[in-house]
Amino acid sequence: MAERGVAARRRGLASRPGGYTGADEPERCSALARLPERGRVLARGFVENIRILPSAQAPVFTAGIVDAPAPPGGRRSPVARIVLVWNGQRRVPGIEAGTRLLFEGMIARVDGVPTIYNPRYEILPEDDHDVEDQV
Repeated sequence: MAERGVAARRRGLASRPGGYTGADEPERCSALARLPERGRVLARGFVENIRILPSAQAPVFTAGIVDAPAPPGGRRSPVARIVLVWNGQRRVPGIEAGTRLLFEGMIARVDGVPTIYNPRYEILPEDDHDVEDQV
């Protein structure tokens, strides 16, 4: 009987050079400037800002993520960033400006900005150096 579906396509692509590498394995990015155009990623960063929509609109919680917190006095040049969006949430406990996150999800470009919808995430301590090895 012939194989069908995604598993069959994965096996077929895996046998080709440069083929399927595994959608379950995220690409690890050490810097947000090195994010791929699309695909599953695992990265870390700091929440620079959050956006909460008014209660009259559909619930969406958005966090802007950068590699490092802004220095005192603000930034003088543009930096790489990614937007994390939680649909159906007005707040996400523990996510606020300055929080350090490890996050994973599928990147989509929205208005030219890398965006991940409903990411998996872990809140990290500010001085955690063991996480550097994970990403």
